[in-house]
Amino acid sequence: MGRVLLLILAASCVSPLFARSEGIVDATPKVIVVGFVGGFVRHDDSRHAEVQFAARLRARYRSAIHVEVFGNHSGDPALRYVLDLAGADRTQSKIIIFGHSWGGTETVTLARELERRGIPVLLTIQIDSIAKPGQENFTIPANVANAVNFYQSSGLLHGRAEILAKDPARTNIIGNFEMTYKDHPINCKSFPWYSRVFTKPHIEIENDPRVWAQAASLIDVELSGARSSERASLPATHP
Repeated sequence: MGRVLLLILAASCVSPLFARSEGIVDATPKVIVVGFVGGFVRHDDSRHAEVQFAARLRARYRSAIHVEVFGNHSGDPALRYVLDLAGADRTQSKIIIFGHSWGGTETVTLARELERRGIPVLLTIQIDSIAKPGQENFTIPANVANAVNFYQSSGLLHGRAEILAKDPARTNIIGNFEMTYKDHPINCKSFPWYSRVFTKPHIEIENDPRVWAQAASLIDVELSGARSSERASLPATHP
């Protein structure tokens, strides 16, 4: 996997989100996190890593964070959820969006809807993002401060290999991480046999703990308030 640009504290000063058991409760204003599952997955299906990740975020940050997972066909409810929580002064909102597969496309779509309303987004995380019919999933809108893309290029389903900033002066593309599983298989035994046979790499990246550890570290940086104008390379993980 190639090396990519990242805020320096993500690499050197902030420990991974789930490495510590104590909660953080003093973030002000509260951070709003929206996740999108892929395909036709139910938003509360706990077999899926997106739902598990949201639960861990709630346990980690407790009252300092709002976290909800939506189906990727539920863009309107997700938008209403964000607008309701953002309140009157929406320009001060702290929003993070993540998603897998079609959920990765919905991540970008929601960010664009927020851009139309002048609402900033701290971070978008796309995991093997597959374009939904009629939707473009690789141009990150200018209201997004930081964006990262994890993808794999094997099998019948594979994600977008590159995301680009609509305005590079306003959006930092942290990087495009290619993950491979030929020599590093991921346990997906809870998934149906047909998924394991026909779309195995696509669900392997969804269940890859390395991907979620990277996502956790990025969120930790955003919620800690630690920022730096310096750039550094993200520590390499297993390709």
